[in-house]
Amino acid sequence: MSTYNSIAWLPLCAGLTGIGLVASWFAMRRRGLAAGLRGVAWSLLPLAAYLTGSVKMFWKIGSAIGDFATSFVFSPQVWSGVGVAVLAAVLFVVSGAGKRRRKRARVKAAGDAPSGLAAADGAAAQNGKAPGKAPERKELATRPARGGRAGKGAMDDDDDLAGVEDILRKHGIT
Repeated sequence: MSTYNSIAWLPLCAGLTGIGLVASWFAMRRRGLAAGLRGVAWSLLPLAAYLTGSVKMFWKIGSAIGDFATSFVFSPQVWSGVGVAVLAAVLFVVSGAGKRRRKRARVKAAGDAPSGLAAADGAAAQNGKAPGKAPERKELATRPARGGRAGKGAMDDDDDLAGVEDILRKHGIT
């Protein structure tokens, strides 16, 4: 005799439905009609599962999961399969990292530089300067203040932009 057949499913499912309906009534009194109706919907599921024969299906699913878990834990063959799966995952990750590293090395070997630095180096080489070297402060052209303002406002704008100009100069951008 199987374990499934030894359980009285109708009283169990009907009892779960009854307890759920009582709890739903209390939920409706405390939290409103929507909460009560939601509780009634959940409460009717055990009885519906019994009447449609789904309880047996759920029993078989649970039994299969339990059998798999017990055979999984105690089987050396299964653990060797897990080890092979982990090894495959590690190899996928390592191959992807190696691929990126090869691509970076190929770009470095070709001498490709970011477009902004390459343009600055090319312009510096045409001017007879060493590539990658920032121009001196005297070489920077001064611009009039925005809006044609003269006096103290123009000086404030220049002071504000001095920090930005220093950063740009450090990176070879003029």
